[in-house]
Amino acid sequence: MNVDVVVRVLAEPARLKVYAAIVLGARTPTEIVDRTGVDLRDVAVALRKLSEGGLVELRRDAAVPVEGVFGSLARSTVQTVPVEDHGYADARAEGLLRVWVRGGRLLGLPASRGRRMVLLEHLVQSFEPGVDYSESEVNAVLTEWTAGGRVDHVTVRRYLIDEDLLKRTDGIYRRSGGWTDVSA
Repeated sequence: MNVDVVVRVLAEPARLKVYAAIVLGARTPTEIVDRTGVDLRDVAVALRKLSEGGLVELRRDAAVPVEGVFGSLARSTVQTVPVEDHGYADARAEGLLRVWVRGGRLLGLPASRGRRMVLLEHLVQSFEPGVDYSESEVNAVLTEWTAGGRVDHVTVRRYLIDEDLLKRTDGIYRRSGGWTDVSA
């Protein structure tokens, strides 16, 4: 059984009503008709489809819901998050970025200065060395990084300045630290 089968079986309103009635304790076709208002012929068809879909067990005298179906489906469809490659040969840096950066977004900042520096050095690469940036340009770049995370662009900007990765002079920002890729 898979999610597609269950969704297809329950997508028809009469079958959904019949299944709900069975889960809530109706066992015979007559009880199901009484609780749902679905006519007997449609109940019979629904019972057959629910049984074929693995949601209901048809016994001689009763229709019984199959226990654990949804838990089993939930466990079988757990999606794993693809591992992002941030391009670092240093396993420690790559590992930190996998924890704190997803989809080009900064999720937060670690309390440890050493770990935070790895992230800040990664973020500062968004600014070209030797180029002057206005505060609004810096804010726009950092807002992209922090959208949806637990840290705001102002805090990140402050850390970049405090750690001498960005210099601010008369409202103009310039990258002043971090590593530079010279292979490109």
